[in-house]
Amino acid sequence: MIKTPHISPVKDNLIAKTVLMPGDPLRAKYIADTFLTDVVKFNEVRNMFGYTGYYKGKKISVMGSGMGMPSIGIYSYELYKFFDVERIIRIGSCGAYSPELKLYDTVLVKEAYSESTYAQVQSGENSHILESSMELDNLLEKIAEDLKIPLHIGRIHSSDVFYRENPDFKALYEDYKCLGVEMESFALFNNAKVLGKQAACLLTVSDSLVTKQVTSAEERQSAFTNMMKIALELAE
Repeated sequence: MIKTPHISPVKDNLIAKTVLMPGDPLRAKYIADTFLTDVVKFNEVRNMFGYTGYYKGKKISVMGSGMGMPSIGIYSYELYKFFDVERIIRIGSCGAYSPELKLYDTVLVKEAYSESTYAQVQSGENSHILESSMELDNLLEKIAEDLKIPLHIGRIHSSDVFYRENPDFKALYEDYKCLGVEMESFALFNNAKVLGKQAACLLTVSDSLVTKQVTSAEERQSAFTNMMKIALELAE
């Protein structure tokens, strides 16, 4: 039976080929409790909960990633490398740089820009812009269209720092064309590229650096359902 230092399923083949990864393990629990049937918990190491169940009769897994690139870097690498996962879709929150993004809008990330050295240290990758998987993005766009859920599509800023002194988000929006900011997708896209897997990222706007509007922790845990509904349709 395969186990890693961070993922410890009780038997083989518990984890589906497609995994949804919210940052918060309690959001993973919410998704499993709300949307899935015949649910089995496959991980609770460090309280990073992972669940496998069925959505409309099709198998899918959901697991927390934690906050930041080092954390999602560990979990996504182990899922891809040791548990034969083929597709990981990050479903998380972001802060808006663009005035066009409103609270609860859904963003499909085509590229992640970062100042981080994660990719360079992990695999020698020197680019500061990494792409998601085009094939997976095309599927998600079609699903969103069928569900009549509007998408903003573009580049996101993946930051290593949440509490940043004197952030110049206007330059990141105007010069680097970043719609908003989060902290994980750059590492996920790197791991998928290195291991020959697929990765995508759907985000819900939780706050705006333009309008200063914010959502609560409770809303971020359970109310961001549009991106969940889109990603769950990838169950197979």
